[in-house]
Amino acid sequence: MRKLGVLDALTYYRASAGDPPRCGQLSTDMDVDVAIIGAGFTGLSAAIELAAAGVRTAVVEAGPLGWGASGRTGGQICTSYSPGMAKFVSALGREGAQAAFDISEEGKRLITQRAEAYGFDCEIKWGYLICANKPAHMDELKAYIDELESFGYGGCELLPKERLESDYLGTRIYHGGLRDPGAGHLHPLKYVHGLAAAALKEGARIFIHTPVRALEQGKKIRLRCDAGTLTADRLILATNAYIDGLYPPISRRIMPVASYIIATEPLGKERARELIRHDEAVADENFVVDYFRLSADHRLLFGGRCSYSGWHPQNLAAYMRPRMLKVYPQLADVAIEHAWGGHIGITFNRLPDAGITGEAGNIWHAQGYSGHGVALSGMMGKLMAGSILGTDERFELFARIPHMPFPGGVLARPAHTLGMLYYRARDLLG
Repeated sequence: MRKLGVLDALTYYRASAGDPPRCGQLSTDMDVDVAIIGAGFTGLSAAIELAAAGVRTAVVEAGPLGWGASGRTGGQICTSYSPGMAKFVSALGREGAQAAFDISEEGKRLITQRAEAYGFDCEIKWGYLICANKPAHMDELKAYIDELESFGYGGCELLPKERLESDYLGTRIYHGGLRDPGAGHLHPLKYVHGLAAAALKEGARIFIHTPVRALEQGKKIRLRCDAGTLTADRLILATNAYIDGLYPPISRRIMPVASYIIATEPLGKERARELIRHDEAVADENFVVDYFRLSADHRLLFGGRCSYSGWHPQNLAAYMRPRMLKVYPQLADVAIEHAWGGHIGITFNRLPDAGITGEAGNIWHAQGYSGHGVALSGMMGKLMAGSILGTDERFELFARIPHMPFPGGVLARPAHTLGMLYYRARDLLG
């Protein structure tokens, strides 16, 4: 389990999500058909599908439910993929890229379908604004709309500066923006809790505070935990940025990047809606993104910055507050009540990394959603389950995408950080 240190603070989500479904620790040896490591969006989504099909399924999680990225994310439901669709066309051809795009759209619908089917509320709101930090970004946003339309996705609208300020946002720092009515935001930990309750209802077993100390391969997979061993015919790795060194064949292909979020004190509905008129999710167009939205109890949740180096500020609130005030200087009198961080999993090419590996070909994995994981992760869990069940071949599409490890492995990742600093400087210089 990755040690977060200063990041491992009480998130606003944990303070507001209510009691989680009851799950214990693994305290005996157990045999199942499929074991899953990671009780976040990916692992729980797979568990729902497998258990509903009658497969003996057990999930182990190193911390509490959603302890990793799923329970810390900004909660933004994004359209498409982090790098856009050109890399998909290059890797899979136009037809394969269209199939990948359609899967990303199905991932958004799956969130609502799960919430409705299992009767839980995760505060889903639709509407998303992408804002231009400089005039040239407006051309990029127009090109993005054109790309989406070429893949059959309509409804996005380019907003000039005057309209963005008059109708949508209470800030004057942007040069315009794009509105996407088909993207949005949710309360991620309430979503985790809902998925966990659904998986338990279908018959899956979930064990929390059960870190895997060793993974033994073979025809049978054995997961050695502190107080028991989980033995399975097949394994799903749903750890994303929290894989650490547990399974080197895929851990070398992912880089954990820290991102930080602050939550203000409650602002009241009227003042909150002066910031974001229609309660939509917002992100800017910089490479190092600022992203923000309102909570159901009328706080501003403001996220961004990042750390590629493993260094984290000791006072996250003080570190993030100036970024928030640059966008909303009218919040200078507002207290910050929560500050936390977590790790996003990125791949070298920013495309999701998924496949089937292992000495006996019985280990499935999906990781590296590169900032678009809220919708895509649940869909990847569903696709892995379909692959195991033999009912859905679409997982193989992502397994066709070539991935390379970060050059030099973990020790060389600081060198990759220098490249990221270039893009950060480009953001600042305009």
